[in-house]
Amino acid sequence: MINYILQKIGYGVLVIFGVVTLVFFLFNILPGDPARMMLGQRADEKSIEIIHKDLGLDKPISIQYMNYLNDLSPISFHSTQNSGNFFLDTTKYTSFVTLIKAGSDRVILKKPYLRRSYQSKRNVSDILSQAFPNTIILAVAAILFAFVIGVLLGSISSLYANTWVDRLIQLLTSIGMSLPSFFAAIIIAWLFAFVLSKYTGLSMFGSLYVVDDMGGGEHLQLKNLILPALTLGIRPLAVITELTKATLLDVYSQDYIRTARAKGLNNRQVIWRHALKNALNPVITAVSGWFASLIAGAVFVEYIFDWKGVGVVIVDSLEKYDFPVVMGALLVVCILLVLINIVTDILYGVLDPRIRR
Repeated sequence: MINYILQKIGYGVLVIFGVVTLVFFLFNILPGDPARMMLGQRADEKSIEIIHKDLGLDKPISIQYMNYLNDLSPISFHSTQNSGNFFLDTTKYTSFVTLIKAGSDRVILKKPYLRRSYQSKRNVSDILSQAFPNTIILAVAAILFAFVIGVLLGSISSLYANTWVDRLIQLLTSIGMSLPSFFAAIIIAWLFAFVLSKYTGLSMFGSLYVVDDMGGGEHLQLKNLILPALTLGIRPLAVITELTKATLLDVYSQDYIRTARAKGLNNRQVIWRHALKNALNPVITAVSGWFASLIAGAVFVEYIFDWKGVGVVIVDSLEKYDFPVVMGALLVVCILLVLINIVTDILYGVLDPRIRR
């Protein structure tokens, strides 16, 4: 079991390293000078040269890459001599612990440094720490909606298999799986927040907290969560519905279900007491995979509904060529997805020893 866990962690580390490398070289070959983005197009050459030196852009791309890895790594190598490539900049690393000291060289333990925004000059980690909780809340709300409604529809569909009820649910799930999130977001926003706004009371735009126009501060607005969570949950809902139906139909053929029916239990009792708890294992597996996908796929939904999550941050930063923020957001999303997949794989191995072999 230990070897299995170490193998999964090793694969995860390799994936993260590959994404870090890809993100760095992708955003460092794009056109545009960060110094001019920070100073404006009228900046003089002396000021641009100072910014280049401050950001380390005056060094070869290989040294820039090593510096980037050094910033991201919790354990990193530095020098107290300003002439070195890995200068220990205490303005970046406000808190760190020296592990090894040899002359002017240091090995330190620190928090990963995602660098600073070109536009706001704020640390990227501070920007993302404000945006990511909203994205997590949206993803959790979407997957809960998809799980509850999907299991309910799947149970109904299995009870009325090959009837008009089953065919209607299949039609709805087919539409849900075929709709791209950005298109579904536009339709749902237009229908429930524009055409039917008189009855729903929902707004087309808004985040979890809304600023009071009368100067009363921020107020929690849970109703703004409804439409983006509904939009983001449509596709996993369709998958969960079909998967629940298929697993329940398979469970219905088992001996213990026939025994339960022979004892006089009705369909509702058979499902809730016996069939469903044994049919939910593959459904929960699908939910864990979809939760990771929803975090990454929330970008378009958040932008359309103006939900102040990481999706809005990424799009706004791309428009402003604020590459450190985009790079940091992509890396955090990647690490989160890898961690979720590692935990899921380990749980699979614990529950089913055959997977470890």
